[in-house]
Amino acid sequence: MPAALEWIALPAFTDNYIWMLHDGVQALVVDPGEAAPVLDALQARGLRLAAILVTHHHGDHIGGVAGLRGVLEGQVFAPPHALNPQPCVPVQDGQRLELLGQRFEVLGTPGHTADHVSYLLQQAGQPPLLFCGDTLFSAGCGRVFDGSLAQLHASLQRLAALPDQTRICCAHEYTLSNLRFARTIEPANEALARHEAWCEARRAAQDPTLPALLATELLINPFLRCREPAVKSAVSARLASEPCAVNGDADEPLAVFSALRLWKNEFR
Repeated sequence: MPAALEWIALPAFTDNYIWMLHDGVQALVVDPGEAAPVLDALQARGLRLAAILVTHHHGDHIGGVAGLRGVLEGQVFAPPHALNPQPCVPVQDGQRLELLGQRFEVLGTPGHTADHVSYLLQQAGQPPLLFCGDTLFSAGCGRVFDGSLAQLHASLQRLAALPDQTRICCAHEYTLSNLRFARTIEPANEALARHEAWCEARRAAQDPTLPALLATELLINPFLRCREPAVKSAVSARLASEPCAVNGDADEPLAVFSALRLWKNEFR
C-alpha cells in the first residue's frame, strides 16, 4: 500500500493557494496560477513535477502552466475548454486518474464556470481531500460566471454529501470575508462565532484557514444551509426589503441559495 501523500498550500498572488501533493520524490499541483511558487517548492524539497490538475480555465488557476512545462514530467489534466492550456488531457465527471500511486476521482462541479471540475482523493486511513477550485470556499462559494445558479447549487449539494471528515482544499483565502457575510445571515450561530475566532487567530499568525473541514462547513456555511430556518428567515427579510429576481418559491432551497449568492455579490 503506497504511503499517504503530503500536502502543501503554496500562497500565490494575494489570496490564492496552489495545492501541492507529493510522496517525497514526485509531486503534482492543482491550479497553478503562478509558476514561481511551484518551482521554488520543487527545488526546496528536491521534488519532480509529475502532473498538473486544473479545475477551470480562469487565469489565476492556469497562468503558471506554461512556466512549468519545462520541468513537467507528466501531463496536464483539465476539463475540455478552449481556454485551458494545451496540450492537456481532458477530464470529465466520474473519471479516475492514477497519479503518484493514488486514485483521484473527477467530480463535475459546474456553476462558477460551466466546465468546472473538482478532484477527490481518498487515501487509506486518511480523511478525503477535495480540491474544489472556486466551487466551495470555507463559509462561502464561488460567483457564477458562465455557469448558472442552479448548476452551482447542485454542485454544492453534491459536495455536501461527501463524508463529514472531508478536507476542503479550495483555491482562495476568502474565509474571513465569507465569515462576515455568514454572520450577517446567522448572527446567533455559535459554531460560526467559534470558527470565526479560530480563523482570526490563524490569519493573525499568518497561517492558512484551509483546508476546511466539511463537518464544520455544514454548521457555518450559509450556502450549504439553505434549508435552515434562520437562513431562510434572513433571506425572506432581505427579499422583503430589497427584492431581486429569484426564480421559484422563496422558501425553496434553490431560491434561497440564489438570493444568498446575489446578496453576497453586493456584500461589502
